Amino acid sequence: MIQLQNITKNFASQELFNNLNLKLNAGNRTGLVGRNGSGKSTLFKLILGEESADSGEVIIPKNYKIGTLKQHLTFSESTLREEAALALEEEMKYDVYRVEKILFGLGFTHEDLEKDPLSFSGGYQIRINLAKLLVTEPNLLLLDEPTNYLDIVSLRWLKNFLRAFEGEVILITHNRDFMDSICTHTMGLVRKKIEVIAGNTHKFYEQLAANDELYAKHKIAQDKKVKELEEFIAKNKARASTAALAQSKVKQLEKMERLDELAFDNTLAFDFNFKETPAKVMLEVKKLAFGYTPENLLFKDISFSIQRGECIGIIGKNGKGKSTLLNTLAGELKQLEGDVSSHPSVEFAHFGQTNIARLHPNATVTDEIHSANTKLSTQVIRSIAGAMMFSGDSADKKVSLLSGGEKSRVMLGQILAREVNLLFLDEPTNHLDMESIEALTEAIQNFDGAVMIVTHSEEMLRRVCDRLIIFAKDGAEYFDGGYDDFLTKVGWEEDEVEVKEKVAPKSASKENKKLRAELVRERNKLTSPLKKKVEKLENRIMEVEDSLSIHHEELIKASTAGDSATLMELSKTVSTEEIQVEELFESLEVSQNELDEIINTYEGKINSLE
Repeated sequence: MIQLQNITKNFASQELFNNLNLKLNAGNRTGLVGRNGSGKSTLFKLILGEESADSGEVIIPKNYKIGTLKQHLTFSESTLREEAALALEEEMKYDVYRVEKILFGLGFTHEDLEKDPLSFSGGYQIRINLAKLLVTEPNLLLLDEPTNYLDIVSLRWLKNFLRAFEGEVILITHNRDFMDSICTHTMGLVRKKIEVIAGNTHKFYEQLAANDELYAKHKIAQDKKVKELEEFIAKNKARASTAALAQSKVKQLEKMERLDELAFDNTLAFDFNFKETPAKVMLEVKKLAFGYTPENLLFKDISFSIQRGECIGIIGKNGKGKSTLLNTLAGELKQLEGDVSSHPSVEFAHFGQTNIARLHPNATVTDEIHSANTKLSTQVIRSIAGAMMFSGDSADKKVSLLSGGEKSRVMLGQILAREVNLLFLDEPTNHLDMESIEALTEAIQNFDGAVMIVTHSEEMLRRVCDRLIIFAKDGAEYFDGGYDDFLTKVGWEEDEVEVKEKVAPKSASKENKKLRAELVRERNKLTSPLKKKVEKLENRIMEVEDSLSIHHEELIKASTAGDSATLMELSKTVSTEEIQVEELFESLEVSQNELDEIINTYEGKINSLE
């Protein structure tokens, strides 16, 4: 499969990668994580040949096709069929049936083939892009933020599609739940190298933290040894009787491979400035309606109240009115009907998608944060700027020089500066990396006031929202329950349609049940021993890794003590265990791939009966 060997890449004075190595195995669906600016998109460009490494080699097998999903595409043809057929290679340009087969598989109908590609929703336009990509029959999909601009329904569809894709996938996304539900492996760009594990992002970051902890222990032990050597040399180098011994300690110190201090990336630090209020009910909404014309309402008859400590999520397809509802509640748009009232002590802050335009191009980061609360001292303003990852001179950068993501962080800094007890947040996770989204989620959970949030992140909805306002079909409805309650009791209309389409005719249902039961028995018979083998291998890997960790520590102690005999013995043990771990992982990968193949095969057979 694809291999990257000793890749080094620099941009101006910044080193992105240093002797980076990667091997992508068959069938792996891999999530790529790393802080903004760590080089994730650059890694994709290296694989695609759009960028060249300063040194090292990218090895791609002959006839191995790589496809990348474009987020933005200008459609040039007047019909869906003609647009998708553009992807056909010259020798296949008349094989339009290939295109149609893929389009039908992606949910388009015969009638859709003659429609203008621009007439489809954003989610279906992504499917058109996917169809054009799949026509080329790629072995590997490189997906850089494919979730951008997709609503929650389209996200759920794309998730199911990628799970069923038979080739390899490397996925970049800030949506952690989306990544974890798809990927078999997680790899991360950490300190200019790449780390890969079998498992999800939670397992990856746990392993990373354990590795850092072990490294820190080794560093402490080494620093202690260095200090002891330096003190011995200083005391004994001037004495004739001990000068030779001191000189041997100097050589020992010179040969020692010193461990560097670990570099840690900055993370956004959220701590909303809660303003005390005697109010229990923060906002009350009665029969609210809005539309740009009275004949074309986006929503009507919406009634609800929100209390301190509560969070209401606003969800639904794009273009249905979610942001408009939030803007109406914030007083930026005037409702056509209904009433929005709040307690006199309520102070709100609004993070809106269009609010970036209100930042002054010639103002600095600190100027904008200060404008949100002129009572704050320069020290506090700079502290908030630092929490938003604008430290030192970067806090004095002008807004006109900032990226879209940096401007979003300035707006979040303005909210942190204000004393508030009600937050209106419209897609606040856009432009944030995974660690920063986690910090924001925890801040919302810990906020003593009330929150109304528009988000397409199912994980965030599950973690922070008590109740929902759902935009579906025509208009919006209030739902008294969390996101999982909604999925259980109501569900998305598109999910229901897909299920209905798969329901077998009643006359065949009894026979299908028997066939399904037989298939399940066959599948379980084949997968049971493999599942046990996978579990046994995973447990064995953990045992060997634990032993390896202990022997690493003992190795440091033996090195510090100068015990060469023990050092040699432990070195052999560590080397043997490292090889053993590698072999176990290879066996695990083979068994897991075999297990996945059986499960996917039988899922296809079972689904065909439903």
